[in-house]
Amino acid sequence: MRKNKLGSRIIAFTFLLILAIIWVVPLIWGIVTSFKSEAEFSTIGFKFLPINWVLTNYTELLVNNASTPLFHWFANSMIISVSNTVLVLIVVSLSAFAYDRLQFKGKNALFYFLLATMMFPSVVNIIPLYKIIDLLGWVNTKWAMIVPGAAGVFNIFLVRQFMSNIPISFDEAARMDGASDFTIFRKIILPLTKPVLYVVALFTFTGSWNDFLWPSIVFNDIDKMPITPGLQLLQGMYQSQPTLLMAGAFIAIVPTFILYLFAQKYFLQSMSLSAGVKG
Repeated sequence: MRKNKLGSRIIAFTFLLILAIIWVVPLIWGIVTSFKSEAEFSTIGFKFLPINWVLTNYTELLVNNASTPLFHWFANSMIISVSNTVLVLIVVSLSAFAYDRLQFKGKNALFYFLLATMMFPSVVNIIPLYKIIDLLGWVNTKWAMIVPGAAGVFNIFLVRQFMSNIPISFDEAARMDGASDFTIFRKIILPLTKPVLYVVALFTFTGSWNDFLWPSIVFNDIDKMPITPGLQLLQGMYQSQPTLLMAGAFIAIVPTFILYLFAQKYFLQSMSLSAGVKG
């Protein structure tokens, strides 16, 4: 029995190690490429590590950036991602509370209808969504990125499932003490759902930060672009600049990488979809 368990662990470890290598090696290669000169990258064949480590790509991005305002892109992405995350947490937590705790006519039918919309790919909504944004006058503004993704169906489903594990007796005891529905949500439900809300915030911030297609459509002013669609300008009109692009990509992933380091424990806590109530 012990030999079988040991063999299974070795196989699982080997499989995970292979996956880790497949995922990590391209990332490391991209980072070290950002420290190569354009001449070295173009003239020398494949070489993993640079012969001469240089900072010219970062200098060109951060100092000589008249045509590529990286600081503006970075600030735009930060404002958009943080605002979108806050709005999503407000809308999703209230919606999940309503679908799980409140009683109103057609609640289940409406919720299942929302779930059914998940079967359609998001790209189907691009044209009608752009028409709505255009009518509101939000083209080329941050509102076009902040508002449309505020009520993600999957996030509502995830938080609702988490809330369903919180005993309903908590609500009943609070109502006996005269608490309103909003008081129950704010003082009982919300604190117990923090782990899953951290995960929603993590996914929302990362998705908003890394979004490429939608901001490429709604932004045409270079100074107002987020950083991800702005990176495509580093490729040049007639030739690509891989080393410069890798430097920009490395700068772009730093915030999400730091966020994952601080939020990973909440991600693991939420995977059980349990509120973790003791007693």
